[in-house]
Amino acid sequence: MSSRLPIVAIVGRPNVGKSTLYNRLAGRRVAIVSDVPGTTRDRVSMDAEWNGNRFMLVDTGGIEERPGDLLWEDVRAQTARAIADADAVILVVDASAGISPGDAEATDLVRRSGKPYVLAANKADNPGRELAASDFYQLTTADPVPISAYHERGISDLIEKLFELLPSQSSDDEASGSIRVALVGRPNVGKSALMNALTGEDRAIVSPIPGTTRDSIDSRFSYEGHDLTFLDTAGLRRRGRTEQGIEKYSAIRTIGAIERAHICILLLDATELATAQDAHIGGFIDEASRGTLIVINKWDLARQHELDRDKAAALVAARFKFFHDVPLLFTSALTGMGVSEVPATVVSVWDQFSRRLTREELSRTVFDAVGANPPPSQGSVRPRIYRVQQTRTAPPTFEFSSRHPELIHFSYRRYLENRLRDQFGFRGSPLRMQFVSREA
Repeated sequence: MSSRLPIVAIVGRPNVGKSTLYNRLAGRRVAIVSDVPGTTRDRVSMDAEWNGNRFMLVDTGGIEERPGDLLWEDVRAQTARAIADADAVILVVDASAGISPGDAEATDLVRRSGKPYVLAANKADNPGRELAASDFYQLTTADPVPISAYHERGISDLIEKLFELLPSQSSDDEASGSIRVALVGRPNVGKSALMNALTGEDRAIVSPIPGTTRDSIDSRFSYEGHDLTFLDTAGLRRRGRTEQGIEKYSAIRTIGAIERAHICILLLDATELATAQDAHIGGFIDEASRGTLIVINKWDLARQHELDRDKAAALVAARFKFFHDVPLLFTSALTGMGVSEVPATVVSVWDQFSRRLTREELSRTVFDAVGANPPPSQGSVRPRIYRVQQTRTAPPTFEFSSRHPELIHFSYRRYLENRLRDQFGFRGSPLRMQFVSREA
């Protein structure tokens, strides 16, 4: 399992085509593209994939040597933060316009960061402009890569060069066998307080002001022979309510922590339980296929909010229908109530998340289920399942060799998943079910 998605920041002066390149790499039009310089004021991020390689792509506002309005200093600061957090940078210049003071400013910012980067000479949509890209050697010794984001020219060359700079997706935690645990939730639900209570350290700032924690903080300790690395994270709001600037940066870090983690603790607030924002964050965990447990914090205040455990469990089950048999704990980081149960539950979920079945027990369970309830036919065609194997753990992933897998309905796939869960548990762990074609 990869430790996290590599982060790639796209940087340059205004109107060189950063957002067009971002949209080209992302595969969908998500950044605002305009001929008006400075349209992108803050950073936008999303997961991208190129030839099976996934990475997090971050768009930034344009850098100018002489700002035209008061917002440019904030834009520049945000760009610097994006560069600092990136594993590599795409520095974009305009081959049709030549070198400008803004290009020099952007190049200086990237070079002083020490981050590896590729130089993309955009708008090189004819041989003359491709030749003009060599002018940018005046700025840097990096080889300019002539591209046209709009016409999709030179993109493959750019990405191949980029991936030479990105680190391999492994980590010291991975090699040492540490279980990585991300504490995620809305701002001010008590993530920092819970991490401090768990680790016995005051490494995270605890404050009643929402959003105090801006960055992820790792805290590593041992529990009954298991090495746990807790990743405290900034709170996530719904996309539409994420404030400009540093909080959007923090959201990028939180999503990255989810991707980096093996197990996610979704922290809820007993005083405002199971909100739409909570479900939004749970959706990120579900999409990443991470092991999960839900912790309701501030349970010392439950009585004054007329909550009991059964009522709270029902509210959680109704809001998080996409989770399957996820452990639910009740804690108070303030008083210490229930905190000791968290590490034990993390280890239990990890055991399920990393579980590997033998081929014999897997085949027996699946084909007993198929014998009791064969896949329904579609007209005169009946799908068949010939073989099943577990292809990986963390998360447990099962490959079904099938005839006409496209005809195996979602409900039948869920039926097989439920039979596996009934037989083997997998509590708190997602299961990935892959159906591939094989003729008899």
